[in-house]
Amino acid sequence: MKLTVIGGGGVRSLFLAKSIAQKAEALQIDTLVLMDNNKQKLRTYGKMAKRTAYLLAPSMCVELTSDAIAAVRDADYVITTIREGGDEMRVKDERIALSHGVLGQETTGAAGFSFAMRSVYVLKEYCELIKKYSKPDCKVFNFTNPAGVVSQTLRDMGYDFTYGICDAPSGMLRSFAKLYGKEEDSATGELYGLNHLSYFTSVTIDGEEMLQELIENDDAYQKTDMRYFEKQLLRERHAILNEYLYYFYYSEKALANIQRAEMTRGEQIAAINKAMTEALSGVDIDNDFEKALAIFEYWYGQRENNYMASETGVVRKNKFHFDLYQKDSGGYAGVALKFMEIAQSGQQGTMILCTVNNGALPFLNDSDVVEITCDIVNGEAIPHCFSNVDEQNAELVRRVKMYERLASQALCEKNRQKAVEALTLHPLVNSYSLATALIDEYLSLNQDYTQDWR
Repeated sequence: MKLTVIGGGGVRSLFLAKSIAQKAEALQIDTLVLMDNNKQKLRTYGKMAKRTAYLLAPSMCVELTSDAIAAVRDADYVITTIREGGDEMRVKDERIALSHGVLGQETTGAAGFSFAMRSVYVLKEYCELIKKYSKPDCKVFNFTNPAGVVSQTLRDMGYDFTYGICDAPSGMLRSFAKLYGKEEDSATGELYGLNHLSYFTSVTIDGEEMLQELIENDDAYQKTDMRYFEKQLLRERHAILNEYLYYFYYSEKALANIQRAEMTRGEQIAAINKAMTEALSGVDIDNDFEKALAIFEYWYGQRENNYMASETGVVRKNKFHFDLYQKDSGGYAGVALKFMEIAQSGQQGTMILCTVNNGALPFLNDSDVVEITCDIVNGEAIPHCFSNVDEQNAELVRRVKMYERLASQALCEKNRQKAVEALTLHPLVNSYSLATALIDEYLSLNQDYTQDWR
C-alpha cells in the first residue's frame, strides 16, 4: 500500500511518521511519501520524520519529494495537511480580525475564512491530481484547517472521496481513559456536531457509561481539556464539549484575553517554529538524530504548553517528551489509520470522522459535512443518527453550519457578497458592517489567490 502525505514537511511530521511506522506492517504500508513544496522544511522535518520511520519500520520505503504528481501516483490513501501562506499569513489573518474587535482564531474565528481562501484552491489542484494519478478508489483525509469549511467546500466541489479528520475528539477520549487509569483505547464516545464544535452525549470506558461521572469529576477539570469549562455549563448542555467551544461560550473572555496578551497564538507558533528551525539547521540529522530530537522536544514542548493559553489564561505545565518506541496514540494520523484498519479488516468498525450528514442530524441538510460518530462499512462512513439533540446545542450547530455552507458557496463561486453573508451570520462576527470590512481586507491580503473573485 502507498500512503502519501501532502504537507509532509510540517513540524508535526514526526508524530505522523511514528504512527504510520508502528502500523505499517499490520496495514501493509510498504511506501510512505512525504511531499512538501517547502524544500527547507522537507530537508529538516521531513528528514527527521524519515529517520523516525526507518527506526521503527526499516522495511517501509520512505520518500521525500516536492513533486506532487510523483507523490500521488498510484497512492491508495492521501493525507493533506498544508499551511498555504505559512505562519506569517496566519499572523496577519488573526491580527486583521483583532483590529476590528473580532476573535481571530484560525479555525473557529473569522481568520479561518481567510485561511480557507488560500487552502481550498490549492487543495482543489491536489484533488484533481489525485483523480488523475492515484488509485481509482483512493481516499483523501483532510487535516488542513479550517477543516469544517475546507471539508464542506471540497465535497461541494464534487470531491466525494475526501473526509475531514481531527484529533481533538479522540485525544479527549484518550485523556478520559488515562484519568481513570485505563488503557487509552478503552474509551469510546457518541459525538455529534461540526469540526471544533461538537458534543459528546455518551462516553464509555471499558463498556461502562461515564458521561455524568465525568461531568461531576473535579479532577477532569484539572487533567483534561474539560479544564476550559465550568461544571454548570456541561450540566446545562447535557454533554461534554469540544475544547474549541470555549470560543463560543466564553467569547468575550477569549477576545479580552487575546487582546491583553503579548502575542497571539499565531505569533507564538511563528516564533517557536522559527527558533526551532534555526536551531535544527545546524544539526546533521542523519548522523546526530538524538541532538535533533532534543531540540525538537524543547521547542515543541513550548508550543504544547502554550496551547490556548493566550485565549484562556490556562497554561499547561507538562514536560513534553517524544518517545520514539512508546506505543503511539496516533494524533490526526491515527484517525486516518483507524479508517484504513477498519476498511482492510472487512468488518464494521466505529470512529469519529467529518463526513456528509445524510439525515444523521435531522435539523441539517443531507449534504452538510458534520463531525460525528460513524460506522465504517465496506470502506464508507455511515453516521450515527441523533434524533433527540438538545435544542440549544442544535441551534448553535445550525447557525455555524449556515456560515460554513455560505462560506463554501462563496469559495466555490468566488463571490464576495456570499462571503460577506457568511461572516455576517458567524456567531463570533454577527455584524454586516464588520463582515464587509473583514472580507475586503482578506480579499486584499489574499490577492494572489482571489484575483478572479467578483
